[in-house]
Amino acid sequence: MSQIPSSAPASRGPADHNVRDQIVEAAGEHFSHYGYEKTTVSDLAKAIGFSKAYIYKFFDSKQAIGEAICAKTLSAIVAAVEEAVAGAATPTEKFRRMFKALVSTGVSLFFNDRKLYDIAAYSAGEGWPSARAYCERIRQILTEIVREGRESGEFERKTPLDETVHAIDLVMQPYVNPLLLQYNLDAAEEAPAQLSNLVLRSLAP
Repeated sequence: MSQIPSSAPASRGPADHNVRDQIVEAAGEHFSHYGYEKTTVSDLAKAIGFSKAYIYKFFDSKQAIGEAICAKTLSAIVAAVEEAVAGAATPTEKFRRMFKALVSTGVSLFFNDRKLYDIAAYSAGEGWPSARAYCERIRQILTEIVREGRESGEFERKTPLDETVHAIDLVMQPYVNPLLLQYNLDAAEEAPAQLSNLVLRSLAP
């Protein structure tokens, strides 16, 4: 499974790693209840029972903690996409499953863990490294699917690959980007099939 990298500094050993995980887990619960923007490092310190200074030994800012949580959340979405694509036999079916998995996991996160979804949306709006890495990984998967479709003869090969991928990415953004998805939920059930059909017709040789 592809892991979305976090900008937080790496832990130095098993003990540090355990404390870091403890901070991230507690922060995730706190953010889930109170929201990312309304939570301060002081709030987290009180909730966890650590001093602010001790937390700053592991994370240099609230954003760094948010990054770690966001990277974990976005990695789960990527894992769902990779699993969906792996089970498809053709590039056409891979694209359909990719788009469907992206939308369904995003919608599920929105309705089942809204506060963590809000962190992902906030990260997308602010251009955090984890959000940029997530978008890049999705583009990589899309590029692999389009390239495979061209090689198998399923997709046209006249348009430059990067232009094709960029255009498809633009079509998918309202339902893939967490910041934008929240404004397109009404059409989220029908969008994957309808837009997949549109894209696949444009890719026909």
